[in-house]
Amino acid sequence: MVFRGLRLHIVLPSSSNTFQQSWIASGRILFLIAVSGLGAIGLVVLSALWAGTESDAAALDRQRQLVNARLREQVDQVAHVIGQFGNGYLTRVYPAARSTGGSSSSLDAVLTAAAGSAISQTAMSAFGYDQAFVVDEKAQLLMLADAQTEKRYRWMKPLFLPLLQDARLGVRHGTVSNERTPSSMENRLASAVRSNRALANLMRLEGRPTIVGVVAINEATERQRQPMRQFLIVVRFIDGAALDELSREQGLNGARFARTADADENEVAFQIDATANGEPIGFIVWRPDLPGSRVIGRLMPALSIAALVIAILFSVLLVRLRSSLGELKRSELHARQLALHDVLTDLPNRALFAMRFDECLAETQNSTERSAVALLDLDRFKAVNDTFGHAAGDELIRMAAERIRSQLRPGDTLARLGGDEFALLLRDIKDHDHVLPAICEAIVAELGKPFPLLRGEAVARVGGSIGVTVVPDAGRNADDIMRYADVALYEAKMGGRGQWRLYSPSMDGGRNARDILKNELREVLAKDTASSADDPQSDPIVNRPDFGSLEVYYQTVHRAEAGYAASGAEALVRWRHSQRGLLTPASFIPVAEEGGLIDALGFWVLREACRAACKWPEDTFVAVNVSPAQLRRPNFAEEVFAVLEESGLQPSRLELELTESSLIEDNSDVYTVLKSLRSQGVQVSLDDFGTGFSCLSHLVRFDIDRIKIDRSFVSQLGARANGAAIIGAIVALSRNLGISTTAEGVETEYQRDFLTALGCTDLQGYFFSKPVPLRDLDSFQKAESAGLLTTAPGAVA
Repeated sequence: MVFRGLRLHIVLPSSSNTFQQSWIASGRILFLIAVSGLGAIGLVVLSALWAGTESDAAALDRQRQLVNARLREQVDQVAHVIGQFGNGYLTRVYPAARSTGGSSSSLDAVLTAAAGSAISQTAMSAFGYDQAFVVDEKAQLLMLADAQTEKRYRWMKPLFLPLLQDARLGVRHGTVSNERTPSSMENRLASAVRSNRALANLMRLEGRPTIVGVVAINEATERQRQPMRQFLIVVRFIDGAALDELSREQGLNGARFARTADADENEVAFQIDATANGEPIGFIVWRPDLPGSRVIGRLMPALSIAALVIAILFSVLLVRLRSSLGELKRSELHARQLALHDVLTDLPNRALFAMRFDECLAETQNSTERSAVALLDLDRFKAVNDTFGHAAGDELIRMAAERIRSQLRPGDTLARLGGDEFALLLRDIKDHDHVLPAICEAIVAELGKPFPLLRGEAVARVGGSIGVTVVPDAGRNADDIMRYADVALYEAKMGGRGQWRLYSPSMDGGRNARDILKNELREVLAKDTASSADDPQSDPIVNRPDFGSLEVYYQTVHRAEAGYAASGAEALVRWRHSQRGLLTPASFIPVAEEGGLIDALGFWVLREACRAACKWPEDTFVAVNVSPAQLRRPNFAEEVFAVLEESGLQPSRLELELTESSLIEDNSDVYTVLKSLRSQGVQVSLDDFGTGFSCLSHLVRFDIDRIKIDRSFVSQLGARANGAAIIGAIVALSRNLGISTTAEGVETEYQRDFLTALGCTDLQGYFFSKPVPLRDLDSFQKAESAGLLTTAPGAVA
């Protein structure tokens, strides 16, 4: 009943703000995920649009370059064609005119005009020029022309003069090169004329973009004192047939000429510049071929659908993620509830009580507030368990908790420490107040009333005892206060049970009940140890007081298979007190631990169990509980090996049952001890799995052979779905790890069959056998005679 491990179980923060902060953090994460997802979708769309735009820009730039190159090519082509035309055809037209040097000037004019008309017609008909003129050096027409043609020429003449002047300059230098040294430009022009290279420029004529070419069509003769040159001027408008040809060649959809950049929304305009001065002379407008826009236009519906689907899926994911976070929060709250509350009664457990007790001490440190701490224990709870089974015991615990809670004030705390032990924290207890006596007496009265159990099939009368200590009268140290309350509780039980006691310093003397029990246990251990060891050097037994003797009871473990044969037994210590009767471990194990007697007690039980198991069939095992204090002993493994050697029991037939708290207290030392034991074949089991610090790493790190499922889960079968779910999870985990499972507290046929179906390897409980003395243990003899025994799961190394 000592309030052990008060602070050991405080593993969770007490502030509820942690959950709120966690929820806010989760919301921020969801927001970041949503923004990231939308940003990713937007980035994909923008990347596609950017790629299409870049592709369109590159295609448009390529088309413009091709148009520009084609225009330059047409200008060069005009220059080349009329140059060849002048070099070939014209030299054959003019000989007649040149041979009539003795003729009259009027005849020469007629012949020259006729020849000029012929040349003009040939240039337009044969080479497709829109207009052709034959002129002299002064830009006068030397051809037969109608009035409209002459009028048209007069409008164009001023624009022809710069190009004609360049052609004339080149020719003059070519013919009078002996008079002076020409410049480099003049040499280039002269060379061009001598090789009959023509000149061609882009310019605007009649408001239209035009290619104008000039070439000399005759040479000066020696007869002529004043050489007179004739030139052919050709005109090709590029906004008509030439533009259509350019459109077909370059794929310019709907190409047209415009004087201004009046392109529509889906068109582009290409500026045409004059060759001579670079002035704009018009624009070519067309609908460009934009592959990027075409691809985007084709992909946009699919891309939009894909983006919509992704957005919907992402929204569903966010909703599911938010729902999962909500479930996680609820699971976290539920886990916190389970970690800080008792599963059976839903009362605060040891950890939560310790937290509230510490808060109470901190808040009342500098105040005059008085509080009370009480420990409560049911008086005859063990008898109810032994008589009606653990299901009735659990029902009794729940009913007792409700009755106690009904007598408390709203601000008081009731906690279940374990078994039938409860703790009370009563705040604001004033001097000479009737609140404390009234509460304690009311609780004792309620617990003294009958408890209808098993749906009215049984009635139990248990009663309860309470030990109370007041803060700060008894001090402000939590451990001392709980010890004082425990002393007061023991006094209440020693005084006849069914009452409450307030701690007073007189209870804490050398002759208090706990010290008495401790001394009695020390005497019994000394007597039984000497008797078991048959030590001749020990004191005579007759000289020791008679406080009874220790006994080892055995509860069999049965295989979960056909026949349910006994595979082993668990050793359970009892103290048959000469005055108090048969005491269970709950009555004296805490005293043994407090008085440093637990090592001697455990060693004695181990030796007795190994001796007894040597007479059992070879395929059975014996399970012995080991306390954390024993595991902390560096030579514990050597002591076990000595007992095995002394008794002759095979190491594989010994199973040591550990609690999870013993694995937490000192991992390194415990690991060394267990490793040494496992190396020799000793089996190791984990008792009451799932009720304490159920750390899965213990199963692997400490090489556990067996898991014992706590009776609190088994008792829920058929009543609550949680029990079956927890047991199923434990069995599945054990099966995957290759670990045997023993279900404790089996009391009904339904539980037996259900646990067998779940996959438990072994079963233990009142349904098969209660703990009995060795002399009454006949399961092995019956099984052996019936030939039902097989190899025990726990006996395999």
